Amino acid sequence: MDYLYKWYLWCISNKELTTKVPTIAIPDDHDVYHGNVWGAGGKATDSDLTGVEAQDSGGYNMSPEFVNMVQTTQTSHLPDPYDPQPVEQGIGVYFTECNIGGLSIAVLEDRKFKSAPGNMFPEAKIVNGWAQNPSWDVKRYSRIERASLLGERQLKFLEKWAGDWSHKTWMKAAVSQTLFSNVATLPESATSDGVVPELDIPDAGTYVQGDKMVADFDSNGWPQVGRDKAIQLFRKAFATHIVGDQHLANTSQYGVEDWRDSCYVIVSPATGNLFPRRWWPPFPGKNLKPGSPNYTGDFEDGFGNKVTVYAIANPQKTTIHPERHHELATGYSLITFFKDSRDIELTNWPYWADPAKDKPFPGWPIRINQQDNYGENARAWLPEIRVTGLIDPVIQIFQQQTGEMVYALRMEGQFFQPKVFAPGLYTVRVGEPDENTWQEFRDIQAKPSKDIKPLEVIFP
Repeated sequence: MDYLYKWYLWCISNKELTTKVPTIAIPDDHDVYHGNVWGAGGKATDSDLTGVEAQDSGGYNMSPEFVNMVQTTQTSHLPDPYDPQPVEQGIGVYFTECNIGGLSIAVLEDRKFKSAPGNMFPEAKIVNGWAQNPSWDVKRYSRIERASLLGERQLKFLEKWAGDWSHKTWMKAAVSQTLFSNVATLPESATSDGVVPELDIPDAGTYVQGDKMVADFDSNGWPQVGRDKAIQLFRKAFATHIVGDQHLANTSQYGVEDWRDSCYVIVSPATGNLFPRRWWPPFPGKNLKPGSPNYTGDFEDGFGNKVTVYAIANPQKTTIHPERHHELATGYSLITFFKDSRDIELTNWPYWADPAKDKPFPGWPIRINQQDNYGENARAWLPEIRVTGLIDPVIQIFQQQTGEMVYALRMEGQFFQPKVFAPGLYTVRVGEPDENTWQEFRDIQAKPSKDIKPLEVIFP
């Protein structure tokens, strides 16, 4: 009864939007009555524990019937799951692709398969996602191979999705619960985010001093190996990542091997925020753009992940009524995908703002191109592909020795010169998947310069 009351409130609140536009809704931790969820493949939390201790053991506190009810009410409108096999306890899955007008969206579950850090690191004394042992070095000890984030089934789905540009797909995005970095700070003395609701809200223009970078295991900055695998698959599809959960409006760019080598991510602000997270790093980011705030630039988060921050909407004092609601930086996101230019505009707006006449949060909008979502610089080039007989064909690039797909996308027009990231031989496939029309070219040698004889691809 309590769940349905809350769900009906959501439906009523969003009725005007959801009856007019296609809608994707996915549940998160509070929907299944957790503070945090480490789903651990769907198992039940340890039966001899209660409260936070049970939650930290991994799995679900509530019955599988309850979890399935929550998922069904919130996700049954989505396409069928890519791999419908339930996880433990018979809990269903919903990860899938949703194609709207050629925008292909990978809908992911980044809690359900995630390992519980408390079981992995007993010496860290983790409580509610926060290590309480001050002598335990999180950057040194928390990066391990055996911890799961998305799980093998979702990684398999993403690999296939990255290469599949059928149904006239021309752009890709991934939607999941939370950010794959930990863009948050806390006062130096804090041992968890339990202090957040009591923190002072600064005046506009004030840079808060005395904060530290933090490592919250509820963020998807951990597990780092699983995080990197997911991001590497996002960038193979040139996909923008769209998330919520963190409450703190943010646009940043992931780095795996180096800063800015991967895709952009936008974190939507909360529409109602009782937990005002913040980002006041104790030092300026590296490679700052002239005139940018010191909280932007290249950083390592508390887990050692590379992240480049472009815009943040920290809570700040305001005179807009009701003050408490708006000073916590509540709002909404608008992401616009431009088919003609393949640009993407990322914008976070204050809750009170009318986009027809008001301005977004400072630092937005941020406009990028589709190809910016694979930010790694070219280390070699393949010949320019010149296509006759097809408009906007799909191109797939494979590393020939390993057979691994480097990336795929739908060309804009009939000319495209592929960048690659290592010397060697490559296979290029060009065609139209909706007609199963392909041409394949093997033994293409990558060159250090773009000045290469073009490859002419003619379709009758």
